Amino acid sequence: MAAFEFIRDLCTPALIIDLDTVKRNAEGMQKRFHKLGVQLRPHMKTHKTLECADIMTGGSQRCIVVSTLAEASFYADNGYDDILYAYPLPFDKVERCAELSERLSLFHVVVDNRLALQELKKRPLKQGKIWNVWMKLDCDNGRAGVPHCDPTALQLAQEISDTSGVELTGIYAHCGNTYACQGEEQIKAVAQETTTIMLQFMEKLKAAGIQGTKSSIGSTPSCSHPVPDMAMLSEVHPGNYIFYDVQQSLIGSCRLEDVAVRVLTRVIGHYPNRNQLLVDCGWTALSHDGGGRLPTGYAVIEGHPELKLLSMTQEHGRVEPISGKLDFKQFPLGSLLTLMPYHACATAMMHPVYFVHSKGKIIDTWKPTRGW
Repeated sequence: MAAFEFIRDLCTPALIIDLDTVKRNAEGMQKRFHKLGVQLRPHMKTHKTLECADIMTGGSQRCIVVSTLAEASFYADNGYDDILYAYPLPFDKVERCAELSERLSLFHVVVDNRLALQELKKRPLKQGKIWNVWMKLDCDNGRAGVPHCDPTALQLAQEISDTSGVELTGIYAHCGNTYACQGEEQIKAVAQETTTIMLQFMEKLKAAGIQGTKSSIGSTPSCSHPVPDMAMLSEVHPGNYIFYDVQQSLIGSCRLEDVAVRVLTRVIGHYPNRNQLLVDCGWTALSHDGGGRLPTGYAVIEGHPELKLLSMTQEHGRVEPISGKLDFKQFPLGSLLTLMPYHACATAMMHPVYFVHSKGKIIDTWKPTRGW
């Protein structure tokens, strides 16, 4: 049980998680894809905790996505299985991937080039096991993956399929280009485009005689507003939805009421000469993600739309009014402010412990895994 009873008693800066909102967000995503008949494979990278993974998987402890091998090992050590390491296979980590593949009933790796496939061939798995390989397809997101329009995409899929000791388990795409959207209509347009590209590629595989391969796309915006054609996919893999954040509300994925995460900070200084407060939240408690581009700076200060988190150093934050004179009496030294982060994944990464509450009463503490 947590040492503090209420969030208002916490030492700051502190990351607080509203458990009721987390559960509501998880249930919403589960229902959405149960209705479409599509397997939800939630991404763990936002929170990296056992407790939140349990909520996202509905207690099954199966069928998850991770972005680091530290996460993969953490979940494997705690009874999870069917883990997809959704990152272009790093050659320095092949042995660690092999060990997880031999130990778990299902561990999946991702490749987007022939050299990565050669690395897998050099390390055949023991106990008669085979590598479960997903090929990363770039559906115009412009990060990892073979460009979908490039003939080498089908060639690589064919080569994976033909390689002994390796199975082409699926085709994986991240529609990160939904992050440039504003509003549900734009999100759905990108989701439709990505789904169409993926389904067309699956048809090319079938025409080439490659059967039984899964398809998976995902991003929190696209999975928050799925299009009907997504029912033809095997899986989806969103992650941020469990917490949501200010960025997602601006994109149109959620409402501000759906944001489950906050950073608590205290006023530590009054500076009338420059019309500013100082708070004990620097970038080490919030991150610099978002670049201060919000009208309210680096975060939304809950209940105070008139305030702006102007800048941060490592342990300090400068707060000033958007316009006019600051009423310092409203913000006594030691008083609390609540920050809604621009990007929950980046903010959560800054904290070694999350304080979990229901209606302000602390009910648990969650400790994330860290590293690579």
